[in-house]
Amino acid sequence: MHLKCSDTSQNQTAKWADGFSAKGCHGSQTHLFNHPFLQAVGMFLGEVSCLAVFYIIVCHDRRKPEPQMASARKFNSFIFLPPALCDMTATSIMYIALNLTSASSFQMLRGAVIIFTGLLSVAFLGRHLTASQWVGIFFTICGLVVVGLADFVSGNNDQGSKLSHVITGDLLIIIAQIIVAIQMVLEEKFVYKHDVHPLRAVGTEGMFGFIILTLLLIPMYYIPVGQFSGNPRGVLEDALDAFCQIGLKPLIFVALLGNILSIAFFNFAGISVTKEISATTRMVLDSLRTLVIWIVSLAVGWEQFHGLQILGFLILLAGAALYNGFHKPVLAKLPWRKERMEEEYERERLLTENKDSINVSP
Repeated sequence: MHLKCSDTSQNQTAKWADGFSAKGCHGSQTHLFNHPFLQAVGMFLGEVSCLAVFYIIVCHDRRKPEPQMASARKFNSFIFLPPALCDMTATSIMYIALNLTSASSFQMLRGAVIIFTGLLSVAFLGRHLTASQWVGIFFTICGLVVVGLADFVSGNNDQGSKLSHVITGDLLIIIAQIIVAIQMVLEEKFVYKHDVHPLRAVGTEGMFGFIILTLLLIPMYYIPVGQFSGNPRGVLEDALDAFCQIGLKPLIFVALLGNILSIAFFNFAGISVTKEISATTRMVLDSLRTLVIWIVSLAVGWEQFHGLQILGFLILLAGAALYNGFHKPVLAKLPWRKERMEEEYERERLLTENKDSINVSP
């Protein structure tokens, strides 16, 4: 429950910050708080806090008469740099997209990561997907199409400029999921084999992302992007304008702080409960998170009700269930399936016994 609430608050606080309007520096006109790259820096700051929590836990464990944590193995911290670059790029793109589309569509379209993770794991990790996983990917694609169609219909009912923004935002989310999938493949191929503590891994990636993106804010201050920008100077990111807006409207700082804390708590809670709950429970929590985001967005008036979103959500849910194999326990309870599984088990048992008898024969 804590995991669901923290990630829900992460999306809602980010969207809340985007909805504030305030004057900027040098008496500029009132405008929306549109600073995705600065928000991404805040996200990495939340991840860096996991590194502090890790060392606190280590120090506390070492004071015990019998420490329970294994001694940390030495590893090159730069193995986290490629995943951190992917995380930085994907996060920045998603914060831009969140300014353009609804929070519920943002959450649903993130399900596209299943498609790209599956395809990349086949190409680069040598995995073989089962028939049900391919069907799950197909369902996910169909669900994404339906969610995109819902956004198209909702945007078409408003002004044309909003429709173009919504479509752009949806496409940016899909692009971000490709980068997230690359990050997952990189982590599995190069990072997991070092057996690094999850909190330390998240914190180290966050540290790289925080340092790099903070430095990139300097050239972003001078790069003109015209109408693509949401700040008065028309540059890629105006951090000074953001700080001026925060100073004039402290509620923006509250929203950003809530986002940072929710990200830190989400990573910590996610790592803490991973060993305690099943994959089915995690999927249910993820589905509830999407529903909560949708309900809250409707309640505060950030978006309107569209039946196609429900259909898209259900199709995405079916796709995720098939991809993760949650249909197998259901099929196993069917009478004809149960008999077939018993026959396969008996055949495997006989083959094992014959093999053992051959091995022990003189």
